[in-house]
Amino acid sequence: MRTIEPVVPERDDGLLWDIACPQRPIRVPGVSMAGFGDRGITPPGLRLIPHPAVTMILVFDGNIAVEDATGRRQQGSFVLGPGFGEALRGLSVDAFECLQVRLSPVAAQAVFGGVVSELDRAMVPLDTLCGKEAARLSDRLADFSGWGQRFSWIDGWLARRCAEATETSPEVAWAWRRIVAGRGAVRIEHLADELGWSRKRLWSRFQSQFGLPPKRAAKLVRFDHAVHSLVAGHHAARVAADGGYADQSHLHRDVVAFTGLTPATVVDEPFLAVDDIAWGWRKNHTRAPDLRHTGRHDDEHRDSRGR
Repeated sequence: MRTIEPVVPERDDGLLWDIACPQRPIRVPGVSMAGFGDRGITPPGLRLIPHPAVTMILVFDGNIAVEDATGRRQQGSFVLGPGFGEALRGLSVDAFECLQVRLSPVAAQAVFGGVVSELDRAMVPLDTLCGKEAARLSDRLADFSGWGQRFSWIDGWLARRCAEATETSPEVAWAWRRIVAGRGAVRIEHLADELGWSRKRLWSRFQSQFGLPPKRAAKLVRFDHAVHSLVAGHHAARVAADGGYADQSHLHRDVVAFTGLTPATVVDEPFLAVDDIAWGWRKNHTRAPDLRHTGRHDDEHRDSRGR
């Protein structure tokens, strides 16, 4: 078995969780993963911040419970669709360990198949998507003695799922990558023109494969960059201008819509505080690459963590 050696931060760093990260490439493009362990100081009612990816939470020790705005509660391993934070407002824990996997819509479609089209804003038990295999995943993760083995095993499981998958439409995958490359500041009609499609056709094909329309995908990507720029200490006016927002009020409305918080208060959220450590956010988002339309492209830019 190929071992992916993790890095675990020191315990005196002020974070709520111990975090482990693989230090070798993930085999599936568009996938990143990190391990989380409770330090016994996780407060109840934590807010989850939306992210433009399908997120799989594999709980193998203890328990995590998430509740949406309607009071519906999910415990154990589950999958969250893109933009989940708009509906999920709370998190309670019981001395847990979990492995979290983020999958781009292209990768998620390969791993989970057509069911991805039903995941936008959804919170779904993992066994709904994987059947009895969901319990097997958690059991195997619990059996391993360290994070390196866990990362390697899940890496192999994802690669096997993708090898058996039907390929995503190259045109739809290309549109997603252009959205990522442009940090969400793209016009959907321009993408359709480059593909030689009508706007309606792109909208329909994108929605049917990824579960969310391209405009919403762009909005999520733009929000993701904007909120991390705010966390990095940039003024809201500058973030709005750099992020392609019409003005600072436009940025304000998006942040409130996605999180229920203002740009001034969202920067203190614990889930954003760990992104540099768990996902290498700052390292991987220093600039947007130039992706020109040549048909099919490599998957979105990523470093050794796969994001």
